[in-house]
This record gives sequence, structure tokens and C-alpha cells, in this order.
Amino acid sequence: MKSSSQKILLALATASTLLATGCKKDLLDQSNPNLATTATFWQTSDDAVRASNACYAGLQAIGMYRRWFSFVYDGRADDGWSESPYTLLRDMTNFVQTDYNFEATANVYRDCYRTIDRCNQVLANVPAIQMDATLRTRIVSEASFLRALSYFNLVSLFGNVPLSTQPAALDYRPAQGTSAQVWALVISDLQAAIGTGTTPNLPATYGGSDQGRATVGAARTLLGKAYMQNKRWADAQAQFALVIGAGTYSLTNYTDNFRHTSKNNAESIFEVQFLDNNIGGPDGQGGVDATTSQGFQRPKFFGPPQNGGTANLGFTDCEMRPWVVSEFLQEGTTAGQRDPRLAATVFYNYRQFVSPLPLSADSLVYDLSRPAGFAAGTYGFLNRYKGDNFNLGRTYWRKYQSDYYRGDENFDSPNDFRVMRYADVLLLQAEALNEQNQTAAAVPLINQVRQRAGLAPLVAGNFTQATLRMQLRHERVTELTGECLRWFDLQRYGLLDNQAGIDQLKQHDAQFNNFIVGKSQLLPLPQQDVNLIGLTQNQGY
Repeated sequence: MKSSSQKILLALATASTLLATGCKKDLLDQSNPNLATTATFWQTSDDAVRASNACYAGLQAIGMYRRWFSFVYDGRADDGWSESPYTLLRDMTNFVQTDYNFEATANVYRDCYRTIDRCNQVLANVPAIQMDATLRTRIVSEASFLRALSYFNLVSLFGNVPLSTQPAALDYRPAQGTSAQVWALVISDLQAAIGTGTTPNLPATYGGSDQGRATVGAARTLLGKAYMQNKRWADAQAQFALVIGAGTYSLTNYTDNFRHTSKNNAESIFEVQFLDNNIGGPDGQGGVDATTSQGFQRPKFFGPPQNGGTANLGFTDCEMRPWVVSEFLQEGTTAGQRDPRLAATVFYNYRQFVSPLPLSADSLVYDLSRPAGFAAGTYGFLNRYKGDNFNLGRTYWRKYQSDYYRGDENFDSPNDFRVMRYADVLLLQAEALNEQNQTAAAVPLINQVRQRAGLAPLVAGNFTQATLRMQLRHERVTELTGECLRWFDLQRYGLLDNQAGIDQLKQHDAQFNNFIVGKSQLLPLPQQDVNLIGLTQNQGY
């Protein structure tokens, strides 16, 4: 502790310094050599790479794949629901939202636009940097892909959103675009990312520390998905054919798609990279600060309770609807076992579901695929839920949970989120073909996915276009539920467009009793932005 005399001397010294320098007008008008500005930053290839990294870091923000995407997609679709004690969160997933600035939806909007602005900066500045031309083209194309991915999510969730295509500035007010205009930007960005030459702008694969960057396969897959959402079946088919024909991707062990020990595998087309090296660090805003956590938060928020509801496993803020389990139990494998994807997808109490299929497959999937050093059943879900009355009749997503290597969850899972994988492409290509009355050609693609699960192949001659359409909807549930894809399916099927579709969804998901046709398809635009820049709020809000 300083004495009084020391404090006085310090004050005098400070005053003397101010007196000695006060007449120098430029003292406070100095450039910080450690702080880059727009004028000084965009100089080298290293600057371009760092800016590109910042675009990818935006995907790790809590409003995107780190946390809230899982709620606005899986929580609102008919395969998920919430009984969270967080009332605003539970109500949002039940299509009841009165606070249009609620953090979950407002953060989704905010973080998508933060990512977009970073991409806009790359697109505006990197082309002028004197650097290796191939690397420059790749970085610009990656930014186009990531901007398209952000707008893909924005238009699917919010509809008519501002079309920002320039770096943010005080005098820049992007106009609010229609959904059609936003989709057009998504498509043009992805076409630009792919390029028009014989050599694509993006590589087919990456190695080393570049793994996780956008490939040409990722751009073509997302472009195909954009066409699918707009029912441009032939255009989607053309893109998926290139992805399938490239020979870059293949189906792997099913559980490998949801474990941190098998990231960026042969089935992965694009995934958001997460790490647990900064456990307990601040959420940040999708930044790359050395202390910022880069962990995946879905496992903690979706994790089921343990031992009657203690929270050392998960918060149970989002659960699976039981009808999904029944979808899996409709058909067994050729060996007479349950579909092995059931055990990899769902935590459930097997006594609640009547099935002639034996239970052994559920434990077998876990026991055969546990990491070395972990005894059989150590973290197996049968051990955890057997005899636990709290869990009777409740079902939880197992995908992305950490039970395969530890007994609890924290906020910083090292698992990646798989945005696009090859099985999805195969099923989408089958759908695109079937919608063009090429039913027989669609069936072999479905069979690749089914046979990976040990199911008998479908016979093309047994299906009409209408019956294969319904079969595909079943196949997408058993293969892809809990991967933030079902909402896109419901939109594409047209089930959210009319009351007949909503009545169908009500039969297995009571939250759709609150769904208002013409309103609930979209989230409300953040009211703060509506007020600030004069946006037209979405219908019904």
C-alpha cells in the first residue's frame, strides 16, 4: 500500500508530465502501431488468410452453430420440442414469441450478419492484394460460400431480410430484400464460389490445418440444397450428380458422423470446427481471441438429465418427440435386429415402445464402438436409463452427446457440427429424381443409405412417384433427425404452407397447435432493427 507522501509524489509527477507535454498538439493524435485499420490491414496474403479465418470463426458464434441454430431448427421442427424452465425459450419453440428481441432469435440474426459483414470485407478488399493468384481466388470463393451459407439460414428463418453486400459503414443502409432476391444472392454467390472455368475455384479436399474450409463439393452441395428449397429439381440434380460423381465422399460408420474422434471423415462435406481447449472461456462474438471458448454447446443444452433430473449431464432444454422412435421400429435389419441408427440417435426407455425386434442391437452398437480403454456399458444409455422412473416415456437426441467417452457434459464440447454430409446428398438426389418422375433411378441412391444401416434394399418396381415420396420422408427421419435439417424438409414439402399440413403435424407434435399459417413459418425480425432501419416486420408479428 502506498503512503500519503508517495501518493502526493505520484500526483506531482503526473501533473509535471501533463504540463510538459500539454502544449504538444499531436500527443493525443497518434496512430497505434498495434491496431490495424482498414487502410493498413489489407496488404499481404497473411492478412487475407487472417480475414478468411475470421469469417469461419463467425460460424462458431452462439447465434449460429455453437448454440442457437439447434433450437430454432430442431426445437421448432416436428421431431423436437422443449419443456425448458427458460420460459421464453420454451415458448419460442412452441411458436409463441412476444419479445421480438429475444436472445435466441435475435442472436441468430445478429451473428449471421456479423459473418456476412466479415465476408463482405474479404470480397471488397482481398481482390486488390498482390498475392498468389490461386490462393486469392480460393479465399474470395470461400467468402462467397460463407456469405451464401449465412443468407441460406437467414432467408429460411426470417424471410425478407436486408441484402447487405458491402462492408458495414455508418452511411450504408442495405435495402430489405424479398425472399426471392435473397435466394438469388445465395445462388449467385455459390456459383461464384464454384467458378465457371474447367478448374473450380475451390479445391476438392484440404489437408493439415486447412481441414474444415469450404471445398467445391461443399459449394455444389449447398447450391443443390438452395435449388431444392426452390423446387428447381433438375438444377439440384445436376449439382448433386457432380458431388456424387466426384468420388470424394463415401458413407462411413454411422456413429462416426457425431463424434469428435472422427471429425472431417469421408462422409463429411462441410462441418463447423469446434475445440475444447479454452474450457470455461467467454462466449465471445464469434471472435478468435486467445481466451474465447471455441466449444460446441449443443450437447450441454440438449443433454438428458441423470439420476432423476440432476444437471450434471445436460440441461434438457430440447427433447425428441417419441414418434421418431416409432419410425425406427417400423423396420428391422436383414438380421432381424433393430435399426442400429436408433441407438446412435436416441436415448429412450425401451420399455415404453412395443417392438418384436430384440433389444440386443441397442447395446451392441454402443459396446462395439466405444473408445479404447472404456469398459462395456460404462457410459451406455441402457445403464443410465434402466430403472430411472424420471425418464419413463421421455426421449432425447443422442447425436453429438459425449456419453461415448465421458459421463457428463460441459459448455465446451470438442465435437464438430456436421452441416452437410454425403448421406443427405444421396437422399436429396433421390428426391430430386423422383420429383422429375425418375422413380426407378432414385431407388438405388436410397438403398446405399439403407444398406449402410443393414436394412433390406427397396425394389424399384414396388413404388410409384407418390409412394416413393412418402418412403423418402421416412428415410430422411431415420437417417437425419436431430441434424437441423427437418425444418428445411417441412418447408420443402409444403407442410407449413396450409392448415392441412399443420393438422398433419399436430398428430405427432402438439406444439403445432400454436402454429399460425402465414405467420409461424418465419421468426420475427429483431424489433431493434425494425425500428432502427425501418424494416417491414414479418406478417403476424
